[in-house]
This record gives sequence, C-alpha cells and structure tokens, in this order.
Amino acid sequence: MFRNAMPRYEILSADALAKLDAGWRRLVSEIGVEFMSDRALDLFRAAGQRVEDKTVFLDPEFVLAQAAKAPREFDVQARNPEKSVHIGGDAMAFGAVYGPPFVRQGDVRRDGTMEDFRNFSRLAQSFDVLDSAGGVVNEPNDAPLDSRHLDMTFALQTLTDKIYMGNVVSGVNAADTIAMGSILFGGRDKIEQTPCSISLINCNSPLRWDDRMLDAMFEYCEAAQPVVLTPFILMGAMSPVTIPAALVQQMAEALSGIALAQLIRPGCPVIFGSFLSNIDMQSGSPTFGTPESAIGLLCTGQIARHFGLPFRSGGGLTSSQLPDAQAGYEALMTLMPTFLAGANWVMHTAGWLDGGLVASFEKFVIDCQITEMLKHMFKPLEIDEGSIAFDAHQEVGHGGHFLGAMHTMERFRTCFYRPFLNSSDNFEKWMRNGALDTAARAGNIYKSRLEAYVQPPLDDAIRAELEEYVIRRRAELGD
Repeated sequence: MFRNAMPRYEILSADALAKLDAGWRRLVSEIGVEFMSDRALDLFRAAGQRVEDKTVFLDPEFVLAQAAKAPREFDVQARNPEKSVHIGGDAMAFGAVYGPPFVRQGDVRRDGTMEDFRNFSRLAQSFDVLDSAGGVVNEPNDAPLDSRHLDMTFALQTLTDKIYMGNVVSGVNAADTIAMGSILFGGRDKIEQTPCSISLINCNSPLRWDDRMLDAMFEYCEAAQPVVLTPFILMGAMSPVTIPAALVQQMAEALSGIALAQLIRPGCPVIFGSFLSNIDMQSGSPTFGTPESAIGLLCTGQIARHFGLPFRSGGGLTSSQLPDAQAGYEALMTLMPTFLAGANWVMHTAGWLDGGLVASFEKFVIDCQITEMLKHMFKPLEIDEGSIAFDAHQEVGHGGHFLGAMHTMERFRTCFYRPFLNSSDNFEKWMRNGALDTAARAGNIYKSRLEAYVQPPLDDAIRAELEEYVIRRRAELGD
C-alpha cells in the first residue's frame, strides 16, 4: 500500500463547488433516482423519503446525514497481514483490470479463460506495486456461468494472499463470496469486524440502480463489507456532454447509493466511486485517457474530500487495441491525475486494453511499470546536508566529473530509480539483444514472472474447507 504525502491538485474554486453542490441537490429532489428493488424502496419510505413507483425523491439534507454515518477511513484485511490495506486519508491501494471478456497475448485476441484468470492472479501476486488482483480480472468464458464466481473467488483467495474484490453479478454470488471469506478468515464475525473484500456496485446511469446490483449490495452491506458506489458515466451517452453536468450527476448517483448503504447498515464502509470519461461524438465509441476524464478525476477527488469520503477513480485506461504508444500515453493520462487527486482505491491499474474489452498480459506489465514510476515520483523529496552534497563539490572542484566522487560511490546503486521494463541500451546493444520494442519486452517479463511464480502458503484445512464449499455450491447451482 502506498502513502501519497504529496499535496492534492485541486482545481475547483469554492464558488464552483457550491454550484455543483446545488446541482446534485436539485437532481435528487426534483428528478429523483430510480431504485429497482422493493427492499430499497421500503427502506427509503420508512426513512421519510418520497417514493413514486420506483423513483425516490431525496431530501438532500437526509442524504448528507446518511453519508456522514460512513467511516472516513477503514482497513481491509488480507490473509497475509503484511498485505492488508488502509482505505482513505493519504493511502492509495491498487488493483488490476476488472471485467474484460477478451484476453490478448501478443498478436492473439480471444475469449478469456479460467486459466487466464489464474495467470493474471499469479501476476498480480508477483508485482508488489499491486495491492490486489481485483475481482473479475477477465471473464472466464470456458467456465459455467452460474458457478464461475466460485472458481474465481477460490483463485483470488489461494493464488494470492492480497485483498480481493467480491462478485456482484447477483445476491447469490455475493452471499457465496461472503461465505468463502468467512471460511478464509475464521468466521463471519471476523470479517464483519474487519472486512476482507471490496465490491463494485455500479449505477445504471443515468439515475437508476438496478435490481441485480442492489441485491449484491444488500448482501455486502449487511455483512459490513465495503462497497464502491460507482456511477458509470460516459459523457454524451450516460450524461450530458459537459463536465459540470457529469459531475453533478455523479454526485447525485453516488450519494444516493451511499445513503442506501447506510440505511441497510449504519456505519457500513463505503467508497465514493467514479468512472467518468466521454464518447467519441463522431463514432459513439467510448474514449479513455482523455483530457476531459483527467479533469473529471481531479474534480472527483476534491468533491469526495468535501464530503469526507474515501474515493475510487483512475487506472491505466486506454482505447487502444494494442499495447502500443497510444496505450501507454493514454494510461499515463489517467494514472497521473489518479496520483494528483490521491485516489484511495484504484481499479483497472494494470491490464486494461481496447476500451476495457480486453485484458492484456503485455499491457499488465506496462501499467505496473508506469504505476511503479509514479509511486517513486510521488514520494516527498528529502533535502538535507547529505543530499545537497557540498562535500562532493569540494572533492571534484571546477570542470571535473562526479562519476568517481565518494558521494557518488556511496549512492550509485540506489541513487536513481531503475525501471524493470525500459530500455536505455545504446543502439548497437539493443540490436544485439533482439531489437525488442516495449510490448515484446513486456511479453518476456510476464512469461518469466509466471515461470518464477510461487503460490503463497495456505493452511491445508482452510483450503480443504474452501474446496468442499465450491464443490457443494457448484452442485447446488446445477453446474
């Protein structure tokens, strides 16, 4: 887990923030938010909110009072205590890509498989820059739909010893994730005391929370497992085209979901979620790594801090179909503001390609390299007598060089960050080594990482109990 002690980059004036605040208040009170769940509607009704059909018209002060019940910061336990994370404050935690149905290896783009899922989990375990493999690192399309969540959760729990994300396809899947977490950590009371998973609950933007997501949300909130309430906004499609309108809608959607979470279980940990970009107005295709998404990300960080909530945003996003230059600079265009804004939970850090349709092994390595470099960049600069190096000037004098100076000799092994992916060879050496571009070098790295992977130890009794649960539930689900 990374502590970002650098100042936050805040671009909204007090007046701008006040106008956005007035905007979300109008949306929730005059337009309202749809909740496609009778349980949710009953809770809002009982709390004195006006409900018409499936639409809840929310009192903004009620929403803020509910949001105030959520913890500003909280911990999530990993089965290796050294890899547990803190969410909120200056802490930043990073997870891999989430949700792609396809996988790319080199020149091959194909359906994702369960073995791909396991390999991405192994890679996430091998890269210290990541705090989690995430959740649906790729869809394992060769596994039965009704029970694949069991195999995915089992892989995350056994192939990694880091935190993981819960399945949200249905309430049943969420209940299975919670049950398996209870086995892994020694009982439901243990995970209610300190949560063991984070789960993504997406709003069906604009202004609708669907029944499947809400069913999963009820399960996780009742078990005190943190949920990331995330509007899914592509400006021009799921929101108006202007950034202020998208921000207002995002605030209305996220805060309404957070209000429900606190009705389900007061004090349940939540994360103010943001997935904000835009479409290409000529083709209608989603675009990522855009200036608009970067501005929206910076604004979101400031807004979440305004409400006293941890927030999720950012990642290594790109529209590129290949792990090429476009993929690299678009990923940096999203990851840089992620750090500047101080996002607390970062999904899609590594592996996102082709607008999120593809999990790429090569891009996974490239993104880990970018993130590692940014972590190094965002460490505060230490300035002291030793770093000012007056003694080196006394030794070298005028017109000399510092290569052999004592100051250099004492520090040369660690004085500069050494990237694991980049090439700084001269042209002749680069040619002798195969003239490999970035993607080819990344391909070699992920293969060598998988070859060197060592599965983290797990108590045999716990593993056996998890296996028995998966087998029993697979049979009960008809698979």
